[in-house]
Amino acid sequence: MSIVAKRCGVKFVPPSIILIYENTNSSKMRKRVIPVRNFSQYSDCSRAAERLKHHVRHSVYLESVSLAQLERLHLILRDHLKGLSLEESLAAHRVSGASDEDLNKLSDDELNRRKAQMDQLFQRNRKHKEDPDFVYDLEVEFPENSVRETCSWDEEQSDEEF
Repeated sequence: MSIVAKRCGVKFVPPSIILIYENTNSSKMRKRVIPVRNFSQYSDCSRAAERLKHHVRHSVYLESVSLAQLERLHLILRDHLKGLSLEESLAAHRVSGASDEDLNKLSDDELNRRKAQMDQLFQRNRKHKEDPDFVYDLEVEFPENSVRETCSWDEEQSDEEF
């Protein structure tokens, strides 16, 4: 049976993941409700997503769904169990382009998730040797009249103290 996932979503009561998929053999669109069992506000979302993806009954249907997407759906479910609304949960887990946030203040789980997102972005933007526009040992000249950021240690000459 060949299945291609088209859309994923969550259902809060009862906690479930909704999968809309197409059976390529019959070209029919179908909906599957996958219950999320033994999940609380203290559960590990990455472990729960991995367990669901490799579950015997659901693995065929979740092959084309990424583990990161399943983890995001579990995060939304966990936030709902904590009492957050859907909008608050989506805003909290939205990938931020600006790095204004202090990563030292994040929990270990949140920090690992942010690192994984940064790794994905790096791998997507990385130049490989096989790329047509790859240049080995690229040197870039910066203009002298460009704006330079200054730091406090650049201004002080404290060599006399040593």
